[in-house]
Amino acid sequence: MTAPLLKVEGLRKSFGTHEVLAGIDLEVHEGDVMCIVGPSGSGKSTLLRCLNHLEKPTEGVIFLRGEPIGLRWKGERLYEMTFNELARQRQKMGMVFQGFHLFPHKTALENIIEAPVIVKGVRVETARAEALELLGKVGLSDRADYYPRQLSGGQQQRVAIARSLAMKPELLLFDEPTSALDPELVGEVLATMRQLATEGMTMVVVTHEMLFARDVADHLIFMDGGVIVEQGNPRDVLTRPRNERTRAFLSRVLPDAA
Repeated sequence: MTAPLLKVEGLRKSFGTHEVLAGIDLEVHEGDVMCIVGPSGSGKSTLLRCLNHLEKPTEGVIFLRGEPIGLRWKGERLYEMTFNELARQRQKMGMVFQGFHLFPHKTALENIIEAPVIVKGVRVETARAEALELLGKVGLSDRADYYPRQLSGGQQQRVAIARSLAMKPELLLFDEPTSALDPELVGEVLATMRQLATEGMTMVVVTHEMLFARDVADHLIFMDGGVIVEQGNPRDVLTRPRNERTRAFLSRVLPDAA
């Protein structure tokens, strides 16, 4: 077994006296798709935000290729990274949010080239060519010069995915990427994510799309109360859950699964 691309050890996160994550351990290997499901308030999104240090863990360490996220070694101790060090490290992880967070005054193409040009110093001509290729990948070749207001929610989310891909991340994080979409637009975003999975993109996806998780994920995690209650092969977890809490959850969201 090769070393994991992403490894989480003893992760805890509290907001004041409220503990949201109560001890998380997990591994994601290169090329794998991990889906995380569970009820609202179970800690799924907080876990995702801790992975790239948008939320600072209270305890525990997250490693990307063996390098601690948000921390650096000094002798035998770990210290918080500076803002610039963390910004450089975050380039290795792309994140797609529930909202699209596109710049409203920039076209789809301009949204995609912004970070490569400003953050990585890529030449505008190079970034433009790569952005056009990415727009083709997400099925929006004809929307390069459209502003966000001229795009549907599904199209905006696909632009957001292309924007994350433009930074050439090693890992993509998705926080309920279809939850803000009308039902008829969900399929186009999931189709893009399915294509990324077939191309070998490593992804961690917080989702309520159970059929997507069943068909695409290599590993499924069910969270509740800030802990991993059950995990394993998606079809096994969804059709033969061992834990009563998992069964109760699935009976509500996927009646035929449990």
